[in-house]
Amino acid sequence: MPNPVSSPGLRSCLLSSIVLLGGCQAQAGKPGTSPAALPHVADAAADVMARGEYLVRIGGCNDCHTVGYAERQGEVPTAQWLTGSPLGYHGPWGTTYASNLRLRMQEMSEAQWLAYSGNLRTRPIMPDFTLRAMSEADRRAIYRFVHSLGPAGETAPAYLPPGQTPPAPYFSLVLPEAPAQGAPAAPATATAPARN
Repeated sequence: MPNPVSSPGLRSCLLSSIVLLGGCQAQAGKPGTSPAALPHVADAAADVMARGEYLVRIGGCNDCHTVGYAERQGEVPTAQWLTGSPLGYHGPWGTTYASNLRLRMQEMSEAQWLAYSGNLRTRPIMPDFTLRAMSEADRRAIYRFVHSLGPAGETAPAYLPPGQTPPAPYFSLVLPEAPAQGAPAAPATATAPARN
């Protein structure tokens, strides 16, 4: 039976493969050749961080989780972002406070954050549905950006159940009373401005 490796074409192919594998192993042992040192890997990591910052900015995270963000029209240094707020949101659900995401993200691994954020259901005024609607890649980018900021600030006040008046400052959301059982709803009256 003929030896299959004796074929000149196959021998050449095997020799090329061995040389190529040897070159890869030699590169792997050199300093500075870790995946993080490769330009495309570093660029990808920077892109994820930039995406996370962008999503935090346009997703409205700072509007509640960063003190003074709305009042200063977004002109708050990144070092002060997402440290929570003492402003309560008071309504029929009780009183909620925007948590300190900087501390929260330090307590969670990336996998825990992805599971948590993908299934989050909480009280108003947090728009948890927008976070759940994000792709896993977007939620990962948010995690990596916020986690990279490191811990800062204090823990936000704890949730207060309905019937408890929160200490100031708080924003009270008053809902209109529902119509009585069986009573017809009042017709909506809208008038258009007169045109000249």
